[in-house]
Amino acid sequence: MENLKKNAEFQKIYNFGKKSYGYYSLIFFLKNNLEYNRCGFVASKKIGNAVCRNRIKRLFREYYRETEEKIKVGYDFIFVGKKNAGEKFKELKFQEMKKDIDKIFRKSNLFKD
Repeated sequence: MENLKKNAEFQKIYNFGKKSYGYYSLIFFLKNNLEYNRCGFVASKKIGNAVCRNRIKRLFREYYRETEEKIKVGYDFIFVGKKNAGEKFKELKFQEMKKDIDKIFRKSNLFKD
């Protein structure tokens, strides 16, 4: 997995990409014409303290690592944590997050056939 690091990369995806909502997260995606996917993980200060934000980002990374082979290649993704995730971060299980993001990916047709 390649990470998005530069602000310009994030801005390009925010401005020109598509977005899809779930209960705990929001995913921006844009075709990148590369042979691999790139990801960025965002949890703003509105979500909660540092412990909360890091846990949300860890859940996102784990989700991507686990389902990487099922996801279509050639996209940039930004996983953004929503306030709902921050409010429930102590009780939030990986399976709940996985189900939520799977629904987003299915709805956006980002899984391989």
